[in-house]
This record gives sequence, structure tokens and C-alpha cells, in this order.
Amino acid sequence: MHPLIVIPTYNEVHTLPPMAEALLALGLPDLTVLVVDDNSPDGTGARADELARQWDGRIQVLHRTGRRGLGRAYVDGFRWALRHGADPIVQMDADFSHAPRHVPGLLEQSAAYDLVIGSRYVPGGAVDARWGLGRQVLSAGGNRYARALLGLRTRDATAGFKCWRGAALEAVNVERIVSDGHVFQIEMTYVAERLGLSMLEMPIYFEDRRVGQSKMLLPIKLEAMWRVVQVRRRHGHIRATGAGRPTAEMSAATRV
Repeated sequence: MHPLIVIPTYNEVHTLPPMAEALLALGLPDLTVLVVDDNSPDGTGARADELARQWDGRIQVLHRTGRRGLGRAYVDGFRWALRHGADPIVQMDADFSHAPRHVPGLLEQSAAYDLVIGSRYVPGGAVDARWGLGRQVLSAGGNRYARALLGLRTRDATAGFKCWRGAALEAVNVERIVSDGHVFQIEMTYVAERLGLSMLEMPIYFEDRRVGQSKMLLPIKLEAMWRVVQVRRRHGHIRATGAGRPTAEMSAATRV
């Protein structure tokens, strides 16, 4: 087992160092962190290089030219991880909305599932109390819309805190994933379900970001609704080779 965490960054110079330190302090000796930086103007890429030197191989850095978007950053990070034999592969944000303390649980459950999702919307999961009502409604409503349109069993369709087995990522084939932002997360989950991968939603507490604010404004969300329609058109033909395995949910009472 060679677990790797893919963290895309853009202007995360203040949150990346404490995030990297928190992850490497989890007591997982084989854990590697891959920072995928989109040429951040605030110097995040250079700071990531300093961290890589400091941690002597446990932090790797992939520099990309220009701001090419979250989805493409993850695709490039996944390619790197698969080329280097990483397994399992965690994806998470650098702003502490995804808490490092949940990583060991995701990795442990990945021994039994192709994909483990850190979920806000299963029993025991929650979002930060500082979220306003409007943000809660938009997030929950977006999930319900995607689930209804795509027939998803996954409750947190837009979740960006996931743990993939290497074979599962290869089966999904990131080359066919073209969406960005929140719709990238939906597209990856939809393809995984269509393929019949075994999936578990593990409850997490989703903290409000420590720096910056959400970029999901109303016009962007309206565009995302149309993009979800395109996801169905693009991948609705996919059929599982076997009977397919249902998505499971783990309540807080059964967490390990």
C-alpha cells in the first residue's frame, strides 16, 4: 500500500504548509502528498517546492502553466499518481474544508471499497454551522438536482473529498472526464456508479474554508445545471460489466 494525497492549489500559500504538516503528522509512514499547483501568483508553487525539500520526498510538486481549472488539476494529479504506482489515492482541498483527521478512515475503508466518499449528506455528516442558509440551500439543492437527473445513489454527488483505489481510477479512465469545478466531482461519481464500482459514503464534518470564499456564485451554479445534463448525455451509455454493486452508507455510529 502506497497511499498518496492529491491536493490542487491556486493561491494557497497560507494554508498549504499547515495542511501538509497536518497530513504528514497522521502517523502514516508511507503517505505521500502531491501538490498540483496552477502557477499561483501568490507563490504557492515556490512554497510547495520548499516543503518538498524539507520533507525529503514525502511531498511532491507538479507545476502546471496557467490556471487551467480544478478538474484538469485533478486529472493531471491522478495521471501522475497512477504512473508512480500510488494506491490508494485521496483527493482533497488545501483550505481545511476537508479535515486531515478524516484521512485515516478513508484509507482504512478503501481496503474494502473501490471508492470511499467523505460525505456531508449521510447520517453523521454535517456542514459548518457558519454556512448561511442560502449556501446550505444551494449545496443541498444542487446535490438533489444532480441525483435526480443522473439517477445517482450517492447522496453527496459534489463531494471533493474522496479515496480511490488505483484500479478504480483506471476503470473510470480520467481521459474521458471533461468537466471542471463541482461538475467534475459529479462526473467522476456518475461514471463510477455506471461502472458498478463498490462505493461507500463515510460521514464527515465539512468545515468552512479558513481563507477566501466560495467561488460558486449563482450564475456559475446555473451553468453547472446545464453541464450536468451534458454529463448524462456523455456517459449514460456506460454499463457495468457485472451486476453492479450498490452504494453503501456508513453512519457515525458504525465509523471505525
